[in-house]
Amino acid sequence: MARNISGKKVAILTENGFEQVELTSPLEALKAAGATVHIVSPQTEKVKAWDNDHWGIEVPVDVPLQNAKPEDYDALVIPGGVMNPDFMRANKACVQFAQHFLEQGKPLASICHGPQLLVETGMINGRQMTSYPSIQTDLKNAGAIWSDEEVVVDNGLVTSRSPKDLDAFNRKMLEEIGEGQHDTTGQFTTA
Repeated sequence: MARNISGKKVAILTENGFEQVELTSPLEALKAAGATVHIVSPQTEKVKAWDNDHWGIEVPVDVPLQNAKPEDYDALVIPGGVMNPDFMRANKACVQFAQHFLEQGKPLASICHGPQLLVETGMINGRQMTSYPSIQTDLKNAGAIWSDEEVVVDNGLVTSRSPKDLDAFNRKMLEEIGEGQHDTTGQFTTA
């Protein structure tokens, strides 16, 4: 991954129960490409990963969500896992944080069950997306155009299905962050 995104500031928004590799792999790719990355969470000190079928590592929270300003970041990454997005979509502050990136056309990368949070923004109608197959109906019901591909890119929005797609996900995430903000004029309609 040769793309250099030095000077870019990226938030990884997460809660307890994120799929471990879906946070650690993009985090490593972002840092290797020169980005400054902050773990942002409703938790104030640390978040705990889910690793396949058991609890995994704990990751320090860099910026508690209550202190985070989405306008301070160039891009957002939302890891999956079953618990993580479910907790976040029920948290209005998480929804509003993610909504900022969609409204402003800033790169947003979400994998696996992560797009469940984006459903709550009401801003994915007409967007090309993928996800873990079990939530495709949720995305379709929110107006997304869902397809079963390793990575789907729609005007700065990067989505992938599962950990097996991480290489493609990370590559496209870095590419979109490198391109920067996208024009959102006339992009959003309600479902």
